[in-house]
This record gives sequence, C-alpha cells and structure tokens, in this order.
Amino acid sequence: MDTKIIGGKIAKARKTMSLSQAQLAQHLFISPQAVGKWERGESMPDITTFSRLADILGVDLNYFSENLPDAAGDISSGKSPDTQPAAVVPLPAASQERQVRINLTAIDLQGSDFAGVVLHKGKFKASPLRGANFSGADMTGSTFDVADAREASFDGTNLTDCSFSVTDLTDASFHKSIVVGTSFSMSGQGAKFTEVNLIDARLNKTDLRKTIFENCVFHNVDFSHCDLRGCCFEGLTFTGVRFDKSALNDVSFKGATLRNVSFILPFSVTNKSYLAMKTVCFDGALMDKLTYTALKGLGVVDLSKVTII
Repeated sequence: MDTKIIGGKIAKARKTMSLSQAQLAQHLFISPQAVGKWERGESMPDITTFSRLADILGVDLNYFSENLPDAAGDISSGKSPDTQPAAVVPLPAASQERQVRINLTAIDLQGSDFAGVVLHKGKFKASPLRGANFSGADMTGSTFDVADAREASFDGTNLTDCSFSVTDLTDASFHKSIVVGTSFSMSGQGAKFTEVNLIDARLNKTDLRKTIFENCVFHNVDFSHCDLRGCCFEGLTFTGVRFDKSALNDVSFKGATLRNVSFILPFSVTNKSYLAMKTVCFDGALMDKLTYTALKGLGVVDLSKVTII
C-alpha cells in the first residue's frame, strides 16, 4: 500500500468530520504525533486500528484502499501489468522534514491563526496573543511567558508539558484540551476548562477565581497556594490532588468524588484559616477514608452528608 495516499485519505476524512489530529488521537487512545505520521505517509495504522478509524471517520474500510495502484497495473496512467514501477528511493535521514525554530518572542500575534499547527517547544514570550486561535494544534513543550492570551482558544490543543507563566487567560477557552504535565501560573480570571482531563498538572500560586471547570477530571494535580475562592467543583473527580495552603472560601465540592486528596490550611492554627475552611461545602461528596479522616480532624468541616467509599 502507498502510505502517502492512505495518509491523504485519513487527513481528508478527518477534516470532513471536523476533527483535529489531537481529537482523533484521543478517540484512538494514541498520541497526536502518531496521527501526524500517518497523514505524512511516514507510517501506517495496523489492521485493527484501520477498523476503528473507519468507524470514527464514518467511512467504509474499502475507502482506504480505493484507487491504490496494484499488480493489475494503473489503467489511468497507461501502464500494463508487466510494467515495473520505478523504485522509490527514500530520502536520507538528514533530508526528512524537521521543525525549524521560529522566533515568536515579543511580536504582535493578536488574533493569529495557529489552528492545527505542529509546534513543539515553541516560545511565546511577551507576545500579545489576545484572541489567538490554537484549536487542534500540537504545542507540546511550548512556553507562554508574560503573555496576554485573553479570549484565546486552546480547544482540542495538545498542551502536554507546556508552561503558562504570568499569562493572562481571562475568558480563554480550553475545551477537550490535552493537559498532561502542564504548568499554569496565570493572572486574570474567567478561563473555562470543559471536558478536560488534567493529569500531572500544576496550578501553583495561581488566581483561579471565576475560572470554570465543567465535566473535568483531576489526576495528580497540584493546586497549592492558589486563590480558589468561590470556585465550583461540583460533581467532578479528584484523585491524588493537593489543595495545600490554598484559599478555599465558599468552594463547593457538592457531589464530587475525592480520593487521596490533601487539604492543608493556608495559615498556622488561626481562627481565620478555620473559618475559611468552614465555608467549604462537601454535601453529597464521595470520599476515601484517608481524605475523610484528615478533613474530620480539622474539626470545622461539615461532613454530615458525605459518603465514605
């Protein structure tokens, strides 16, 4: 099979379904880089994955093999079955496509279209990014330092190992973003995370007031020293999460599931810290025994409507 033709077919069907490479990768439980290699013709899915691809992309399995040249000859080009195709000489390793480092520091990028691009270890420092569109892009390992990214879209973006440092993310959108090993130290309020699995992420010393988390899952996430006052975590799942020394006034964990979650008061034993913790709501939450026991030991949290799991 011609891997480049098949790659083109995958890309065409993916775009018809309005899926980014990262979104398709999520459906297949593989990396976005693997999808990129298929579409560039550098590799090919195995037969099991082809079947899954056909289901996701809404095509028949025969779609991937239609119009491919075979031993019967290519009638449209006038070749007879006895004609031997010219040997394909692979490019030497040094000639393969490679990522050229592009300087995106301290330049005006407001409203720029980065949708679907692949940029690993990109550096956006002191660059206005307000309203920029990173939807479906692969930004693995990139850094956003001292940047104005208000109203920017990171929907479906691969943000693995990215760093947001002193970045204004007011009204920025993170819908189905890939947030793995990502670090946030952001200013501004009102970023929106929807249908995101945050894994090994760090949100330290960050103002998260008015930040929206909907249908999210938190696994090994660190919220230490954050301002979370008024945040709503209702119905969400937390595993191996730290809320150490964070401001939690009026935070709601109604109906949430908490396993191995740490709450350390932000101050030494003072009335102020205990009063703040007293305003946190855990009604209807599910907790493992360790989390429940630690909270109960504070003596001020109402756990009367909590279920131990």
